[in-house]
Amino acid sequence: MKRTMHYLAAAALLGAGLSVAAAPAQADPGPCQLGWSNVEPRSCAQNSFNLAPVFTLGNGVCVGMFSVGGTAFDGPLYEYAEAPGAAHAVVVRLIPGFSPIGTWGPQLLACDVTAVVDWHNLDTGQRGSASRFVPAGQRLSPTIVLADTGPGRVQLTVRTDRPSIPATAEVFVP
Repeated sequence: MKRTMHYLAAAALLGAGLSVAAAPAQADPGPCQLGWSNVEPRSCAQNSFNLAPVFTLGNGVCVGMFSVGGTAFDGPLYEYAEAPGAAHAVVVRLIPGFSPIGTWGPQLLACDVTAVVDWHNLDTGQRGSASRFVPAGQRLSPTIVLADTGPGRVQLTVRTDRPSIPATAEVFVP
């Protein structure tokens, strides 16, 4: 009985020593995807947001608006994402106009315009701007603008290259 106790104590100490000695190193988490994933690739650490609509004067005498939303994430995004390889950034999604009766109804307040996303990382002091043309006829998929902000608190301002009423928000980029 005494010998059995010695063997159990030795096995417990040896096992504890191995578990401490074999502690895994921090591995690169690998690419991720926006949204939720229960398989590969992993889900990104992310913060989603919506802004007030941006109203603008478009081409000619067109009065337009677009809806603005997006996701701040850690990344890097996997190869089939909206911005493959992007890390510590913000994906801004822009949808021109609106339909009062649903997806297949008439689209109102849609104009051809170039959207501009100005950003300021409040933690690092970095600033930047990204722009993309938003066609009036684009209805079913949003226009994507990527802002490579780096991690931290970021102030975003979405406006157009024409006279507009911008929308501003502060988001945290993981």
